[in-house]
Amino acid sequence: MSLCINPLCQKPINPDNTLFCFGCGSELLLEGRYRVIKELGGGGFGKTYEIIETRSNTNKVLKVLINNHPKAVELFQREAEVLKSLNHPGIPKVESDSYFVYFSRSSTEPLHCLVMEKIEGLDLSEYIKQREQRPINQKLAIQWLTEIVNILQQVHSQNFFHRDIKPSNIMLRPNGSLVLIDFGSARQVTQTYIAKQVQGQVTGIISAGYTPSEQMHGQATQQSDFFALGRTFVFLLTAREPGDFYNAQTGELKWQEATIDVKPEFASLLDQMMEHLPNKRPKDTEEILERIAEINSYQPVNQSQAKIPPTIITNNYGVIANSHYISFMRRFFAYQIDLIFLLITSTFIGVFLSSILGGFNSDFFGETIAAGWFGVSGVIPGGVFLFVPDMSVIAQISLVINLIFNWLYFTVLESSQLKATLGKLLLGIQVTDLNNQQISFMQANLRYWSKLISIVILMIGFMTIMFTPKKQGVHDMLAKTTVIKK
Repeated sequence: MSLCINPLCQKPINPDNTLFCFGCGSELLLEGRYRVIKELGGGGFGKTYEIIETRSNTNKVLKVLINNHPKAVELFQREAEVLKSLNHPGIPKVESDSYFVYFSRSSTEPLHCLVMEKIEGLDLSEYIKQREQRPINQKLAIQWLTEIVNILQQVHSQNFFHRDIKPSNIMLRPNGSLVLIDFGSARQVTQTYIAKQVQGQVTGIISAGYTPSEQMHGQATQQSDFFALGRTFVFLLTAREPGDFYNAQTGELKWQEATIDVKPEFASLLDQMMEHLPNKRPKDTEEILERIAEINSYQPVNQSQAKIPPTIITNNYGVIANSHYISFMRRFFAYQIDLIFLLITSTFIGVFLSSILGGFNSDFFGETIAAGWFGVSGVIPGGVFLFVPDMSVIAQISLVINLIFNWLYFTVLESSQLKATLGKLLLGIQVTDLNNQQISFMQANLRYWSKLISIVILMIGFMTIMFTPKKQGVHDMLAKTTVIKK
């Protein structure tokens, strides 16, 4: 069977061995090598057909533009140019001579034609429909998002952006790989395009539920593709249109509750991709791929083999560490190591001052040791308060120096890149903020002084470590810090 592509033909079906249509007389062997064998679909602007290239006996797809509006022709020709310049298995292949103009019998209006690789499979909208509206799971969503972002990386690296990403424009091949199709709306980022943007001369391409607001106003950027891609995955994870979750009063998209087992870190990535302002979305495809890699790397292959179930530490971008919160006893032993270190240091300071300023004698030595103990006990659980009457002036100086040293020891080391005191380093733990980042000097101070108060009040602030989900003492809660495995 050979089909005629003349839109006015009343009898387009012909035998394979004919060169001209029996119904209207139009030529059936297009460009001397393509024969149309099946209609695949159509709309107001054009039709798509399956064709066979007779010389290579290869099946391909023919897109025929049947609306000759100048804007439609411009978009059609742009798609041809974009696809010619891109080379990726996730993008339909188009040869350099695949675009041509065809005239049917007795017509002065040309039909613009584009031959491209035939993509076997279903688009993702039809795929969800044939699954009886069952959403995909997170594992498959992450796999597909990675694949599409890699395709977009190729598109964006050539300074193009798609402008019409949605489920119906992503094809799923029978082998499970994805292909991004329909580049008719794609644009290249050039100085001319930017100038037209400023003057409001760029046409807004709109697909309800998937197009960001800046694109509706003719101000699309490469980040606009990220918005549409995020909305596409909301559809795939919920099997419902994104508009179903939109709250017009707050401008929020409340979609997570309609999903099954979608982790907060992955939802956070999609939410960032769908931010209202383009500059709040990921800056490029590389950033999205890095975030996906972080999410993947913190999913244990075999959770049952882990001796201690991992706790997820998240930041503004989702999961960034697979760490363990530290138990009360481990923290207690770390403190004891710090206690021993500070006691030795305090004793050394006292002896040094006694030898330099007061001369050495047993009474004075005892006073300076007591001053050292007193300084240590002010910050370390397990330290002992000793009351030493009539402490000499030099011993009092020793006490002040020790207190200052103790304060600096904790605040400086915990807010440094080490994130830990000596005791914590030896036991492989560190102090971080709730985003697993280095804490500030102000946080370290708040932690230090609130810890000191916790000691005075019978260590109640420390006891909360045993009962809070993140093993936080009161001082951790106040300073917004936590102690994790290094």
